[in-house]
Amino acid sequence: MRVILTSHGSTGDIYPVIALGVALQRAGHKVRFATIPIYQREIESAGIEFLPLCPNWEQADLSYWMGRLQKIRLPLYQLREIYVGALPYITEMIARMDKALDDADLLVSSYLFPMNRNMAERKGVPFASFAFAHQAIPSPDYPPENIALPAWFPRPVRRVWNRALWQIGNLAVDTIINRTVAVPLRAAGLPKVRKIFSEPANLVLVGVSKNLMQPTSAEIHPRFRFTGYCRWQAPENDALDAEVTAFTGGEPVPVLTFGSMVYDNRRAVMRRFVKNWPRGKKIIMQSGWAEFAAPPDCEYIKIVGKVSHDQLFRHASMVIHHGGAGTTASVLYAGVPHIVVPHIGDQTFFGQEVERLGCGFRLARKTWPQQLYLATERITADSTYKKRAREAREVLLKEDGPARAIEELERYVAESKAAAKQPLLLKPGAVARA
Repeated sequence: MRVILTSHGSTGDIYPVIALGVALQRAGHKVRFATIPIYQREIESAGIEFLPLCPNWEQADLSYWMGRLQKIRLPLYQLREIYVGALPYITEMIARMDKALDDADLLVSSYLFPMNRNMAERKGVPFASFAFAHQAIPSPDYPPENIALPAWFPRPVRRVWNRALWQIGNLAVDTIINRTVAVPLRAAGLPKVRKIFSEPANLVLVGVSKNLMQPTSAEIHPRFRFTGYCRWQAPENDALDAEVTAFTGGEPVPVLTFGSMVYDNRRAVMRRFVKNWPRGKKIIMQSGWAEFAAPPDCEYIKIVGKVSHDQLFRHASMVIHHGGAGTTASVLYAGVPHIVVPHIGDQTFFGQEVERLGCGFRLARKTWPQQLYLATERITADSTYKKRAREAREVLLKEDGPARAIEELERYVAESKAAAKQPLLLKPGAVARA
């Protein structure tokens, strides 16, 4: 197959799709990854052909927009802000994607860009969606955003309530997207986005652990297929590994990483953290998009830059993180406890999932610098968190997300081609009426 993959956002939106592309190529398929140029190096280093879509944003541009998103409380308005930021470039992005589809057999797009489905269908190309989180998978057995009726309501009533909420969610999100990008959609001759939750594609790959995350008793439409995680890691840095080992003395220490989260007041945040963290107690902090830096007299705080999570977390006794989909997966694979500090979007949901699995708990973003030390002591004092984290890792090691995803995609394309070859069946009398 000739496959086009596309996704945008932070590394958590890009790396799982790189992993899928690598696996597709190993299975004999030809892959192109269409996204913004800032990720070209990572994509090409993985051996995948890069297809540039504008704009040519730099890291500072991405950090700026992430900072804007973090200031918006309501998820609907966060979503609108994403499309507002992309609005000046959508016309050209549609044109480039439309041209790329001329010789494609399949388009796989991340969940938040539903207009790609309309482009693929216009060209007769099978379209599949990739979801990094499962809180957007609808079911009559649970509501969106945990807006649940009390358990004492009869199950039929709760199912009616849940269905209504998902329909409202469809309408609200569809409306936000369509109002924001109405002009470029009309210019490209594309229809409006419809049913983003209930019918985003005929096949939706849900890239989280099937055994840990898929609700076992809920009714879910068969278009949603939980495949397991698709994970790609940057090359490991032996020199950094030796440096970190020298810092830790070979003993695991807490590791803090907030990934693509940004702080306008990062120096003040670090001052609050240093004030409340015991002097001499070692911790590793990833600088991330926030560009955290330790004061010069804090030799017990090790700041590291961009590095493979698998490599970094081998030094971790526990990981303090923001609850991003990719980072949560990496900590689960590391088999160490979590302290989740949600900042935006689905991170609260993943924090709740960590708590459900018994692998850790959440802290509030506003107060984590003051609370973190006591939280790490709580993790250390209760061996249950470590036990549950190891159990989750054992489950994940038996899964193969990319292989499962490829099976689903190959089946889907084969069925789509077979359906396209079927003659159009007319109702009795249709020919006579014509």
